[in-house]
Amino acid sequence: AQLVESGGGLVLPGSSLRLSCTASGFSLDDYAIGWWRRAPGTEREGVGCITNEGDTYYIGSMEGRFTISRDNDKNTAYLQMNSLSLEDTATYYCAVAKGRYSGPPQLWHYTVWGQGTRVTVSA
Repeated sequence: AQLVESGGGLVLPGSSLRLSCTASGFSLDDYAIGWWRRAPGTEREGVGCITNEGDTYYIGSMEGRFTISRDNDKNTAYLQMNSLSLEDTATYYCAVAKGRYSGPPQLWHYTVWGQGTRVTVSA
């Protein structure tokens, strides 16, 4: 079972970027998918998640700017990021939690993590 993030890069402030999280070796159908990020020198923080039913939950300032979606046919989840600022510079990770959830899964429910993709917002 493996998750691979892609789509990171160097962008200007105010730009948009879409990250992908593709699963191999298992089907995403049975999993909730979460996104996290870690900026240099800081702790990992949650971005948001999407349940099996497609319900989405976001953390703090990400709500309204970021959108999480999933395409089970492609076994891929996405993180659409708009209006990026310098503070969004981080390595972004996806992870999966097996089962059906009526709300955001707890951290310990996430059992498979990707290696991360780097996003740098700079003028």
